[in-house]
Amino acid sequence: MLLGAMVAVEWVACFPPGSFLFVHLRFVQIAIRFVRIAIVSYAVFLGLGYPKFKTQQENIPFGRIFFCGHLVCIGAVFRYIWARMHGDNRLFFNPLAYDKSVSGYSTIAVFLLGTVLLALACVPLRVWIRTIRATHLLWLYSSLAGVAVWGLGVPLRSLWDRSSAVQSQVLQVIAFRSVLQIIRPFLPNVVANPAALTIETPHFSIKIGGSCSGIEGLGLVLVFSVVWLWYFRRDIRFPRALLLIPCALGCIWLLNIIRLTALILIGEEISPEVAIIGFHSQVGWIAFIVVALAFSMATQKLPWVRKLPSSVSRAAGDPLRNEAETVVGASEQLGELNGESPAIRAYLVPFLAILAASFVSKAASGYFEWLYPLRFFAAAIALCYFWPELKKLNWRFGWFGPVAGVVVFLAWIAPSWWAHQYAASPLGPALAALSPTARWTWIAFRVAAACLTVPIAEELAFRGYLARRLISREFDQVSFTGLTALSVGLSSSAFGLLHMQGLMDWQHLMVGTLAGLAFAAALRWRGRMGDAVVAHAVSNLLLAAWVLGLGDWAQW
Repeated sequence: MLLGAMVAVEWVACFPPGSFLFVHLRFVQIAIRFVRIAIVSYAVFLGLGYPKFKTQQENIPFGRIFFCGHLVCIGAVFRYIWARMHGDNRLFFNPLAYDKSVSGYSTIAVFLLGTVLLALACVPLRVWIRTIRATHLLWLYSSLAGVAVWGLGVPLRSLWDRSSAVQSQVLQVIAFRSVLQIIRPFLPNVVANPAALTIETPHFSIKIGGSCSGIEGLGLVLVFSVVWLWYFRRDIRFPRALLLIPCALGCIWLLNIIRLTALILIGEEISPEVAIIGFHSQVGWIAFIVVALAFSMATQKLPWVRKLPSSVSRAAGDPLRNEAETVVGASEQLGELNGESPAIRAYLVPFLAILAASFVSKAASGYFEWLYPLRFFAAAIALCYFWPELKKLNWRFGWFGPVAGVVVFLAWIAPSWWAHQYAASPLGPALAALSPTARWTWIAFRVAAACLTVPIAEELAFRGYLARRLISREFDQVSFTGLTALSVGLSSSAFGLLHMQGLMDWQHLMVGTLAGLAFAAALRWRGRMGDAVVAHAVSNLLLAAWVLGLGDWAQW
């Protein structure tokens, strides 16, 4: 998994959108399709072959020579691509540099050579061969699954893009009619256009497009429910558990109708800006989280769905056993079925509280998130509640933490510093429009959250929990100094994904991943949570000083 993540990051760094290869080479488009197929095939291969991989674990030596060759290839490709993008003709790589087609193909070939060398550095050839032999035809089934997913994606995307065939968009029509029936008692003067699927009020209007039809929510819930049932398949009764899937789909559909209705009411009665910028973009995710949480709780709490341990079943069938004792024993063992450590809540709830508060504050805001202090209070309350458990950690820190924080800060602002220009952001004008008291109160909470609650909550979630949970279910028994390269790499990649500001925001993905690696290094250096938190806090504090001092509001 770490190998795949490294290849993906290097591909984005070497071949960013807008480079000349994307303009002049048909081969790159084919390569992108191949990468999509490879990702799905690789995921299926890991998922189905994991039980066998787990029983065949061994210590594999790292091939330093292969890795050095990999760095040479990737460095040459990176230098060549960026030199071409910036008009630098002093190219030390590729003798056919001035033939765009030939140089492009040879560049791709060198990148593929570097990828092969990386694979051999991480896993020797003999291990690759033994793995393929041990899994028999699993590689073939995985490849067919990747091709099938790619093949089905083409007709599905064509159906999605047929915007002219309005009558074929069944979900859009149903959503349109449902919202119209609900909204008319509240707004009798609403004007509906069935042909265009628009609903208009005197001050606001919406069109029930593809994204408003509810299909995205249905897809997310379907994927989540299937993955959840598969993961806990040993603890759930089948086929009765499958009935929860249509229930979850029905709930997300109803919540989407309620979301569209509330969107019209907010746009008409409160603010069109809040309705479009905040409410419309956030409430869909809130609905998905609510349905996913309800689905997970139902599979764990409903006796009709959840399997009882064998000892509990025997106890329940024993007429001589006290009924109250049986119920208590069953509930205790049901809570331990998944094998997770009871400390999981202390590590995750503060971070989840920030996420929940951010959804609420963004949903109630337009371009300016005026409820941002809600994030600070939510995290502070959660941390105070779980402090009896969290105070067991070592919160001391040394010199390495602040130094790591400075390095992360420099890496974060390097693109802006190098370009000598700041990205546009509506935050600055929005703050300037506030009164001095309101402005500095908001800034104070923003800085306090960035330097106090956010570093603690995120380090507990990503380094304290995730990096160790990838090693053992009893994560709190894993020493911080025992973090592996795989757990650090995956948790840092997840940390980078958290900081992306869009699907194509590769810059923040890479810098966020590097920041996660630096914070993990600070944690692993002495095995103290305080070092990681201080490194995170120092980087955020310096970034706040950069923003307030130079007006680079896009960094916030």
